[in-house]
Amino acid sequence: MSDPSGRPGPAGDELVEVVDEDGHVRSIITRAEMRRTRPPPRHRTVFIAVVDGAGDRLLVHRRADWKDIAPGYWDVAFGGVVGAGEGWDEAARRELAEEAGVEAALEALGSGIYDDGVVAELAHVYLARHDGPFTCPDGEVAEVAWVDLADLDGWRVGRKVCPDSVALVLPRLPQPPPPA
Repeated sequence: MSDPSGRPGPAGDELVEVVDEDGHVRSIITRAEMRRTRPPPRHRTVFIAVVDGAGDRLLVHRRADWKDIAPGYWDVAFGGVVGAGEGWDEAARRELAEEAGVEAALEALGSGIYDDGVVAELAHVYLARHDGPFTCPDGEVAEVAWVDLADLDGWRVGRKVCPDSVALVLPRLPQPPPPA
């Protein structure tokens, strides 16, 4: 049985690589095992920040309330867990198509490590430029909105925003264009 993305079985059955800080695979476990283990094992993830064609707005989204991590939180990037044996770029393209419903050229922005006791990840961060429309076909996204890059700090005030994408994505985003 496969889900709409073509991955085998339910999401909990997906195979995930447990990696060290250098990305060397230490073991392979199911996603369900990864989520219930404490402290969480480090795994590979991708983040894709989407800006409009002009490069002055960031597409943010609110995560579905049923998500296993940060349900209902806002996020500044699309993305997710890299499957066992899956390449970084391949995972980024898959996640962008699944979550936003678009294909776009990807620009690598770097990588980093994040660990907060709930998730532990080695992530690659990408930038995509796209003006939409965004269909969000897999149901993981409850709503999307554009935020001016220059207003991003103010937008975050009073909102629950995924801490891993704030830590890993925001410092790597291009600077907003100067006011005209």
